[in-house]
Amino acid sequence: MDPEDLKRLLTVRMPYGKFQGRLIGDLPGSYLAWFVRTGLPRGQLGRLLALAHEIDHNGLRDLLQPLRGR
Repeated sequence: MDPEDLKRLLTVRMPYGKFQGRLIGDLPGSYLAWFVRTGLPRGQLGRLLALAHEIDHNGLRDLLQPLRGR
């Protein structure tokens, strides 16, 4: 994992789909799980979705709070 990916979860927006425009780090867990089950896209987007899923699945969403700023 690239350490910068944690920051990217809070800057990169979902480019398409039901949650288009929402930050990757704010996507619902059920949506992330659906991607994992049906197949993640390639490249950076897939990497970020997988990371967001791991964070959500393990109950670590609070990990992102300090990166959100004030």
